[in-house]
Amino acid sequence: MKFLWPQILCFLFFSYLCLVEAKSTIEPCNSSDSCPSLLSYLLPWDSKLSEIATRFHVSVSDIMASNSIFPITESSAHQILSAKSLVKIPISCSCVDGIRRSMSILYTVHASDTLATISDGYGGLVSGEQIKSVNSINATNPLTSGGTVVIPLPCTCFNNLNNGGTAIYMSYVVKRGESLRSIATMIGTTISDLETVNGLGETQVDSGDILSIPIAACSSATLNWYNESMMVPNGSYTLTASNCIKCTCESMDIKMRCVPSGLDVPCYNLRCKGSNLIIGDEYVEHSKTGCNVSQCVYRGHRGGKILSSMKNSSYLQCPDNQSHSGVSCSPSLSPYHVDPFVVSPKPSSFLPLPVSKAALSTRATFGRVDQILINVLQLFVLKFILYFLI
Repeated sequence: MKFLWPQILCFLFFSYLCLVEAKSTIEPCNSSDSCPSLLSYLLPWDSKLSEIATRFHVSVSDIMASNSIFPITESSAHQILSAKSLVKIPISCSCVDGIRRSMSILYTVHASDTLATISDGYGGLVSGEQIKSVNSINATNPLTSGGTVVIPLPCTCFNNLNNGGTAIYMSYVVKRGESLRSIATMIGTTISDLETVNGLGETQVDSGDILSIPIAACSSATLNWYNESMMVPNGSYTLTASNCIKCTCESMDIKMRCVPSGLDVPCYNLRCKGSNLIIGDEYVEHSKTGCNVSQCVYRGHRGGKILSSMKNSSYLQCPDNQSHSGVSCSPSLSPYHVDPFVVSPKPSSFLPLPVSKAALSTRATFGRVDQILINVLQLFVLKFILYFLI
C-alpha cells in the first residue's frame, strides 16, 4: 500500500486543482458602448467554418478576415479546420451588469448536452458553472432539449489602448504546460505587459485560466476617412465598401493599407480622379533632391461611391533599393501581400503606369532591330539547308 501513496496524493492534488475556479480578467465598466474584441478558440473537434460561425453567431467572412484567410469563395464555408487548431473569433464586447462580457450568443440545447459538454464545445472559454449561474439552471429549471441558454463569453476592451497605442484585446485560454513566459514569447510581448493588463500579482498561470492579450491594431482615426471608422488587428484584414476594398494591418509598422479586394463583386470609382492610379497604387520617381512619391489612397465610401484621393510625398534619401520610408524608388504597382498558406487573390485590373515618349521610341527601335535579326537568321538557315540538298 505504501507504494501507492505517491499516486494517491498526485490524484488528490489534481482533483483539487479541478475544483479551483479558473482565473480570468474582469474589466469594470459603466458605459453602454460596445467595442471590438477577439476570442482565441481552440477547436475541440474538426469543424467546418460554417459550423464555427453558427456556434459564435458571426459570419464566415468575418472569421476568415480575422485569421487572414483569403480569398473568400462560395466554398469557403465548407472549409474544414482540424481539431486543436487555434482560431481567432471576432466578437462585440458589451458592458453587462458593470463588467465587460459578451452576452449576445445563444446556444440551442441538444438531447445529449450537459453543462460540461457545452463548455467543451466553446473550447473552455466559458465554464459549466458560469452557464449555470447566468441561466439560473437548477433542479426546477434544468437544461431542456430544444431550449436556449445564454453563453457568457469573456472579453475586454480597456479603451482599445495599450502602452499608448491602439490595441484589440483577445481572450486566451491557457493550455496545459504553458507559462506566462511562453505565452509572451508566442505573441511577441513581455511578461510585465501581460501581468499589468491582467492584474497578476505573480507570474504563475494555470491550465484553464483566461488571459487578456493585447494585439496591436491599425486604426482609421487619423486617416481622414469620410463617415467610416474601423480598427484592424495586426495580421488581419477587413472588407469594406461593399467588399470592394480590402484593408490590412501591416505588421512591420502597424499601418493600415487598403487595396481593391479583387473579389467578384461590382466595384466602381477605384481610380483616383485626374490620375491613372488605382487605390493602393503608387508611382515613385527620382528628383534632384531625392524621391517624389504619388499614392492613390482610400478615403471611405458614401452612397455606394468609393472615395479616394492622391497623396504626394517627398523624401530626401532615396537609394536604388529602398528608402528609409519603406518606399521603393522604381515605378511599380503595389502588390498584394502573399501568405504562403493562402491562395492568392485573382489579379486586379490595374492600369499601366505612364511611360515617356522616349521610352516608347526606344522600345520601337529595339523591336525593329529584333525583327531584322530574325529575318537574317531565317535566310541563313534556308541557305544552309539548300547547300546540303544540292
